[in-house]
Amino acid sequence: MFNNYMLDVQFYIGIYIRLSQEDKDKKYEAESESVINQRSVVTDYINVNYLNKFNNYTIVDDYVDDGYSGTDFDRPQFKRLIEDIKKKKINMVIVKDLSRLGRDHVMTGYYMENFFPENQVRFVSILDGYDSFKNQASNDSSTFIVACNDYYSKQNSIKIRNVLNNKRSSGKFIGSAPCFGYMRDPEDKGHLIPNPETAPIVKEIFRMAEQGIGVSEITTILNDKGYVTPSGYKQTKYSTRLVFRDDWNISSVKKILNNRIYTGDMVQHTQAKVSYKSKKKITLDESLWVVVEDTHEPLVSKDTFALIQERKKSNNRICRTTKRPVRLFDGLLYCKECGNRLTIAYRKNHDYWSVNCNRYSRDPRRERCSSHFFPYNYLEEQLKKHVEATLSKYLKQFDVKDLNQEIINREKSITDNGNIKIKNLEGRKAQIVKTMNSLYEDRMNGIVSASSYIEMIKPHESELNRINIEIDAIKEGVQEQKKNLSIIPDYTEQIKKLLDLNKPKRELLLSLIDKIEIDENRLITIKFKYGIIPDSEFQYKETTAPRNPYGKKGKAGAKK
Repeated sequence: MFNNYMLDVQFYIGIYIRLSQEDKDKKYEAESESVINQRSVVTDYINVNYLNKFNNYTIVDDYVDDGYSGTDFDRPQFKRLIEDIKKKKINMVIVKDLSRLGRDHVMTGYYMENFFPENQVRFVSILDGYDSFKNQASNDSSTFIVACNDYYSKQNSIKIRNVLNNKRSSGKFIGSAPCFGYMRDPEDKGHLIPNPETAPIVKEIFRMAEQGIGVSEITTILNDKGYVTPSGYKQTKYSTRLVFRDDWNISSVKKILNNRIYTGDMVQHTQAKVSYKSKKKITLDESLWVVVEDTHEPLVSKDTFALIQERKKSNNRICRTTKRPVRLFDGLLYCKECGNRLTIAYRKNHDYWSVNCNRYSRDPRRERCSSHFFPYNYLEEQLKKHVEATLSKYLKQFDVKDLNQEIINREKSITDNGNIKIKNLEGRKAQIVKTMNSLYEDRMNGIVSASSYIEMIKPHESELNRINIEIDAIKEGVQEQKKNLSIIPDYTEQIKKLLDLNKPKRELLLSLIDKIEIDENRLITIKFKYGIIPDSEFQYKETTAPRNPYGKKGKAGAKK
């Protein structure tokens, strides 16, 4: 029996076709689930049942997602179909069977029971005998079929995982693309062979590391020689994390030097998906890795690889145990341009201390920042004078009585503002809880289905969780600001102590100063803690021409 309200509707048909990678890999299903077969089944059905009988049916377009899983609805053509429905270009969707629409029972149920009806879209699944336009008994079995498809997807995921585990255990490579330096063997896709274009680069990296050349210098040499990078060779798309795709960096060199696969051992299963429905991966503990030795031709000997790893550990131990004098402003100096710390280093050959941007000094030729070179002793003298002058000015502006009144006023303002925000959020929270209770009653009364209830309740739960987090954050912020205000009298006492000393103590400076930013033009900004004292700026005065410890080539000398 037809739904009367749709008898005179002009139907604009969208054919949806989906083929997952799992379907392609199954020879017994490849033919029946192929894109060609699905299109043929659907078009034949349309011709026989609609186009040859009625005049109010038009095929608008077909939407084909080839190689996409049914457990994930983030598919390009499916999203295009949804957009065309919203634009009223499509009001009828036909699939070969329900599993083509999706294998996640919650989201599939949402589209069938909520989205399509709300947008007045007729949905037809041919092999399942489902047609939302008709009141028929076969429609009632759709919920069971959708649940079975979800169960099938889960079981299929387990089977595939078992197959992949067997391949890993036998030393077969199952990744999407081999690491830099290797390629798939044309005669055996699970076997790796050296890539003639990139393997020599990897070998040279290990050769330089074996000779004791540091990672930073290796990076510079690779860039000077114009060697292709791993991301450049794979033509990785640009992203916010990958600004310099065609330039080597320290991270990419370290990644190669730490990769055991270059010794000829197959190392896999270092990450795992959290669920068969999710793309998110977690890094596994090394004890869970699957390692099979001597599966392919090595690019570095195991002895050399072990030597490099041991040397790296030794260098790290030296860095942690080396006791150099800690300078007065050590850890407080930052580069204004890139935000990195300014490193204070002792120049043994010249017997003096210097300051420079850590990011620039590690790889100056890439110009990821600019030189911030200073003779440290002159910088320290000027910083001490300016800090003392600023703090002295602060003490003259306040007396204890005014300071205590200022604290009381600020505490009241902070508390009042926080309480107003919390009151507004609590009001919104009450509205959400009321809506959720109403939805629950509708579910208990059978007005909405279980799958629809789950989908409808999700955004409310998310908002409720966000509000609770925001309320906790406001309360925590109020307490933190009150705590900062309570520090002010003690803060003032610490300033007095610092000014009373002939030689400033580092511990007092750390308790008063948040950070000191220096830009490439040598403008210095001192940021004090808790916002009690405004930021203070001054221009560094050149007392002597700084020496360039990097020579005429490489880094440029500091600005005068």
